Amino acid sequence: MGAAFSSKVAAEARAILWVATGCDPDDSTTWTRPVSSGSIRLRFTKRQTQPPCIQHSTSLWAKVGGCRGADSEHLLLAFHPAEEPGDDGWHIEVSFAYEKPDFMEWRANVHRKGRALLMLFLFSDVGIHDSSTRIRVGSHIDTARQLAPAKEAGLTLRELTSDGFAGSAHRLEQLATGPAGKVYLCHPFLVHSAYKDYGKQPRFIAQPPLLPREPISLERSDNSYSPVEKTILRALGR
Repeated sequence: MGAAFSSKVAAEARAILWVATGCDPDDSTTWTRPVSSGSIRLRFTKRQTQPPCIQHSTSLWAKVGGCRGADSEHLLLAFHPAEEPGDDGWHIEVSFAYEKPDFMEWRANVHRKGRALLMLFLFSDVGIHDSSTRIRVGSHIDTARQLAPAKEAGLTLRELTSDGFAGSAHRLEQLATGPAGKVYLCHPFLVHSAYKDYGKQPRFIAQPPLLPREPISLERSDNSYSPVEKTILRALGR
């Protein structure tokens, strides 16, 4: 998707986020203060977040039929880390069993329980040297086939990453770059990771979950499947 919100809204959001981080936008020595992964993760509920940070949602949900926004925004600020990141491996977004204290035990299943799309909101301009997100194009097919045998129970993130997502290693890689205001709407099974090429400015992105209005189904009597459901069925040869 192209510009989902304006550069002005993005700039207003960044100003709010700088305050929330406790970092100084004019002093790069403060940008390495966070955790060793070189990132700050912020979570805002819509009641807590000031309007510029959530202003983009209403028009976007209207464009994505059959879905609704979540009650929170997850924002990631990527800095040049003081040491090698420990959380930049290939993965998919797991979508249920969040009550587990170990996030590697969170799960995903072939019915994509709990998440309709993977979304990447760019709140700053992101170029190829700005720690952009790497995407394995077409990897959602490989993930669907990996999850299918596990049925409703699905697999944990630990099980999914045990072989480093070798099943999609042959896929073409693409970087999620673009101007502030751009949003990537991706299949929820898409394999992606951080890219270790850090620019001079922090990258501001949000990755809020997009929730289906009704559970994703691979057995519809009227064959009225959503695009996400159709791609899963095609991957499974159905």
